[in-house]
Amino acid sequence: MATPTEGEPFAEAAGEAVQTAVMSVRLVMAIADAVRRHQQRKKQGAEEELPPAEQAKEDAKAELKDLLPPDISAALTAGADWPQMAQQLMALKKAGVDLEQLLPRIGEIAVTVQDQVTANLARVAKEGTGEWERMLRQTLPAGPVREAILSSPTWPDIAATMAKLDERGIDVRTILASAHDEGLGVDQAIAKVIAASEVPKAPTTSRDAMLSYGPLSEGLDLPKDFDLSDRERALRQLSIGPRENESFMRMVREAMPGRDREADLLVSARQWPLVAARMAKMDDAGLPVRAHLAGLMADTSWEQGPGSLGSRLVQATVDTLSRPPGMVAAGSRPKVSTTAARSQSSTVGPTKAQTPKGAAPAEPGVAAHREAGPAPRQGKTR
Repeated sequence: MATPTEGEPFAEAAGEAVQTAVMSVRLVMAIADAVRRHQQRKKQGAEEELPPAEQAKEDAKAELKDLLPPDISAALTAGADWPQMAQQLMALKKAGVDLEQLLPRIGEIAVTVQDQVTANLARVAKEGTGEWERMLRQTLPAGPVREAILSSPTWPDIAATMAKLDERGIDVRTILASAHDEGLGVDQAIAKVIAASEVPKAPTTSRDAMLSYGPLSEGLDLPKDFDLSDRERALRQLSIGPRENESFMRMVREAMPGRDREADLLVSARQWPLVAARMAKMDDAGLPVRAHLAGLMADTSWEQGPGSLGSRLVQATVDTLSRPPGMVAAGSRPKVSTTAARSQSSTVGPTKAQTPKGAAPAEPGVAAHREAGPAPRQGKTR
């Protein structure tokens, strides 16, 4: 097939898809930079100066290598605003943000946007930027990220970018939800560096520990200073060694034949240490981890939905690890224990609700690690 020439519909669509993906990168970067500025103003009283543009361009270009798709990376570095973005990138790195973790996640957002544009170029939404503050408040929870965006001097530019993305058929709410998660990581990384230079204070529960509370960490013993921004440290905090982690990653890939990209997104997700810790606890208890993981291919509802694919895969893996092997969730995944709901219902018949005790090793809807029995050995003794 001949390569399309400039002006042909295919080439125009592909070019617009790349440019729109670059816009999404700029949006997430602008939000991350707003969080950095806000954190430094709040903690230090002033923002740190941006590094020199020329040096930042060279350093940032080296950071982008292999961390963003080539076409998006090329379009990004060719843009007129690249020097400013390069300065923002290097300022984030100087502030303590790990770009090797941040940039691949931004790349995932950009690829999703690129695919959406290619599939939906015909849709055009014509709304003024005045509506975006209301939408932002409806989409993002109150907290440091939303506060940083709305108080940033670049908010008008952020709103204009959101409007342009929407005009190209992009689900801006989904991008904002993903950018919010990254913004929290940026906020915590910068706070950690600033805190290191301050007088030590009494230990408090970290943001990652608080945000992980719920289905992701049910039954797990998280330390107060739990830190997902440093994967090696997070795994150590959960008492999972490198060899054990590799074993769990291999189990995931074996459970998802032909889905290498999806498996890679799962094991590279920010919340992966929590998934690995759950697998370790099940393994310690003698439960069939591989049989549970097979549920990822039996129920592929994670392919669609809000948020990034990596986040959906994390949630789907926790769900399938928490129910008996072979059981596929009907409709949306349950948020509460279905067993507890049935046991309290007065309308459920005897054949469903009055199962003799001990008839099955685990009840549907109850995580295996919550069953009665000998307590599994703690990770620290592993």
